[in-house]
Amino acid sequence: MKTVLVVDDSTAQREMIKELLQASGMTVNVATDGEQAVAVALEIVPDIVVLDVVMPKMNGYEVCRTLKSHPKTQDVPVILCSSKSEDFDKHWGMRQGADAYVCKPFEPVELLTTIKQLLRN
Repeated sequence: MKTVLVVDDSTAQREMIKELLQASGMTVNVATDGEQAVAVALEIVPDIVVLDVVMPKMNGYEVCRTLKSHPKTQDVPVILCSSKSEDFDKHWGMRQGADAYVCKPFEPVELLTTIKQLLRN
């Protein structure tokens, strides 16, 4: 069973993604801000991280850079999942080390497909 860390400061988004992933047979841990995300990721070392960009304490770009530069989490795939949908935002997210960028609102199947593809690699 794969472990996913879902990071979003929106309770509704976090719960929706959590329920979607649990229904697909994944174990889901959650964090509500960037600092908590880094702490949880370093503690549990998830198989993949689904990460919002606009959050308090540390934004998703900072969290992504931190996880990708830490030896324990450098190989964990990170999906940035954000309402920031301009080409620049996507480009910047990938430059921070993200493995994929999914724009909100998204179709649940889009997020699931992206997660499954990254977990296979």
